[in-house]
Amino acid sequence: MINRIISCLMALAMVGLPLTAAGDRKEADRLDNCGTVIKEIMDIPDDIPQDLIDKAECVIIYPSVLKAAFIVGGSYGRGAMTCRTGEHYTGPWSAPTMMALEGGSIGFQIGGQATDFVLLVMNPRGAHSILSSKVKLGADASAAAGPKGRTANASTDATLRAEILSYSRNRGLFAGISLEGSTVRPDNDGNERVYDKKVEAESIVFKGAVAVPPPAQKLIAYLNQKSPKNLSDPNSLRE
Repeated sequence: MINRIISCLMALAMVGLPLTAAGDRKEADRLDNCGTVIKEIMDIPDDIPQDLIDKAECVIIYPSVLKAAFIVGGSYGRGAMTCRTGEHYTGPWSAPTMMALEGGSIGFQIGGQATDFVLLVMNPRGAHSILSSKVKLGADASAAAGPKGRTANASTDATLRAEILSYSRNRGLFAGISLEGSTVRPDNDGNERVYDKKVEAESIVFKGAVAVPPPAQKLIAYLNQKSPKNLSDPNSLRE
């Protein structure tokens, strides 16, 4: 009887191992894809303005978001967020926290094709809000479609005052897009799979609780090369 119980437990353990490995592989691929997406988008001639990247406190990337996921469950985006480290966001880019994108009317804008999204978080309040809880864009945090081009000087003051600027790439077309009504939140289950322990998003980004995992090194290295210094207004309010 005891041997039968032990055999059953071993069989269950062996069944669970591939599932865990598959989950880890999915998160690793997601992090790798985030690095690919941000580099490809920044290489587009009419891309995210360099001065906006240089003034952003954090960047969130959601690769290959599908409308089908919106249809079946309303939860349709998984990606990663990284912020500049240090009390005043002046250090190198942090290890990433996994993130989820949900709800809103975005499903009707995707058009049935895989769409990449990039969100720039432009001030500390927006960063802390997103990392601590679920945030509804346009309600809990001001959001706007991000301007394109080499500079953002021609953009409206309303756009540049937004806490979050959002962009999309679909079928090779790149554009600013409004994600108002959608929510962004930390994906704590994803973080546990990536870092092999329970760790809060704020601890990952603000406290340096973990090192940059290998699948995210391409993403972090690119951002550190592309925008090594925070050029936002030093006189702006910082938490």
